[in-house]
Amino acid sequence: MKAKKSFGQHFLTRKDIGEKIAQSLELTDCETILEVGPGKGFLTQFLLEHQKELILVEADRDMAAYLRNSFPGMKATLVESDFLKVDLKTIVGEKPFALIGNYPYNISSQIVFKMLEYKEQIPEMAGMFQKEVAERIVAGPGSKTYGVLSVLVQAFYEGEYLFTVDKSAFQPPPKVQSGVIHLKRKENQDLGCNYKIFKKIVKSTFAQRRKMLRNTLQPFLEKEELMTDPFYQKRPEQLSVEDFVSLANKVNRLRTKIDSSPKK
Repeated sequence: MKAKKSFGQHFLTRKDIGEKIAQSLELTDCETILEVGPGKGFLTQFLLEHQKELILVEADRDMAAYLRNSFPGMKATLVESDFLKVDLKTIVGEKPFALIGNYPYNISSQIVFKMLEYKEQIPEMAGMFQKEVAERIVAGPGSKTYGVLSVLVQAFYEGEYLFTVDKSAFQPPPKVQSGVIHLKRKENQDLGCNYKIFKKIVKSTFAQRRKMLRNTLQPFLEKEELMTDPFYQKRPEQLSVEDFVSLANKVNRLRTKIDSSPKK
């Protein structure tokens, strides 16, 4: 089987790395594992050792056929579908599951955003990304790689960068280095603010990350406060998740005040 560029396929060839990725799952809160894009089953063979319910979601029909031929009698459910398009509740139900994969680099950020849509069911996630994306997901405030993905993920998950994988560990080799991370959901999933407002503020400020908050928050807050409070001289990469939560609550209070004020 040859890798297909349209699916962003690069096949891992080192068993020790595949085993390390599979073993990075803690599996303390779920009995089900969902693997995204199993490809030739290089990671799958080690996930089977967990003896948990295993669901494989593979968009490439040729790879799905390869898996069936290579793993006859495999104790796993193979779903031929695009992970980004499938309703996960139709294949997993309401139960919790761990998410894992050597994620296709061309859709890796979208996979993370979809994970957030199902955060109530996903207590942990592990897997391999392009190194820059892996670093961005777990980056803290003050880092050049800290951005929208960092804040939205870290609002609900604790992240850890596990190790780097050299491009020579793949066939064909990608043009970039790879990184493996593990995410564990925080015990308290209540963000403490309106999530839609929180998400909008995060995206709006990072869309102009070189500008001060006093400029990017003008559509949300009163100009007098923005110009007098030194806090708004900061740029978005200097703000923690808690700072964004506070901003979301402040914006929500202002909107409520405006909505409840007498109309002339």
